[in-house]
Amino acid sequence: MARMTLDQLQIFLAVAQHMHFTRAAETLYITQPSVSAAIQSLEEQYGVKLFHRIGRRIELTQAGRTLQQEAQKILIQVELTERGLQELNDLQQGELLLGASQTIGSYWLPYFISKYKQQYPGIRIDCTLGNTQAISTGIVTGLFDLGLVEGAVQPSVSVSLNQQIVGSDRLQIVIGQSHPWFEQAAVSANELTSTGWVMREAGSGTRQQFEQVLRQWGVDPGDLSVILELKNGEMVKAVVESGVGAAALSELILVKELRLDLLRPIQVTGLMEAPTDTNPLSRPFLLLKHRERFQTRISQAFEQLLVNNTPLV
Repeated sequence: MARMTLDQLQIFLAVAQHMHFTRAAETLYITQPSVSAAIQSLEEQYGVKLFHRIGRRIELTQAGRTLQQEAQKILIQVELTERGLQELNDLQQGELLLGASQTIGSYWLPYFISKYKQQYPGIRIDCTLGNTQAISTGIVTGLFDLGLVEGAVQPSVSVSLNQQIVGSDRLQIVIGQSHPWFEQAAVSANELTSTGWVMREAGSGTRQQFEQVLRQWGVDPGDLSVILELKNGEMVKAVVESGVGAAALSELILVKELRLDLLRPIQVTGLMEAPTDTNPLSRPFLLLKHRERFQTRISQAFEQLLVNNTPLV
């Protein structure tokens, strides 16, 4: 009996993704009859149906769902093997897939990417920005080689990940010039619920950290008046600068605004617990990698750069 081929798996996954033979053919730049023939061959080889044909649409069968899961794993492993072979040229070419949370990717990581490219100019770097939840999930599924986040990783995902601190920053509570607090150096913890707040979206490391600190201060995050939720720190900063509410943001993205006094940091007093040597608004930057997935020499080299050359924040 003939064995299934990588081409057949790629065709099957394209059909499973688009749920349409013609669209799958278009994305693969082959003819629709070629797609149909590949699926028919797989079904005949193993005596199963991979798709239900329901009128003019199709649905995956149980066998199809099983093959989809396994085919994705196989093709990821093939890609990693190909990349491993490319590295035999002593890091002269290849690809590094990074995932980073918004703040890290926009303000902290570019230094390291630039330094890495100077050392390995032939390596192509693809960096995707997302929130902590999206990046940690991407490491588990094989979407990224390495991830960099500042938020807590969900327990369901963290069991598959190695986590290492490679940097840090801290949050600042800031308000704009037209905010009632602008001329105040500090507010009490009880006053935090008396103003509107502009927050990052759920799943953001910045939001996770701020809500955790609020609880330490005896403030229920649910008691805040959240007037806007935005998916980008720059957008949050611009809205607050215009005078709308308060926000908790990384110092990394506030340097210019604080220097020009466009935004002003607010200290919090009247806390439930005595101060400690550890600032609760400080947070680590975490390097994530899969516990079991093959790590290329390319990603190993980038990891070493992060570990050994952390700049001051």
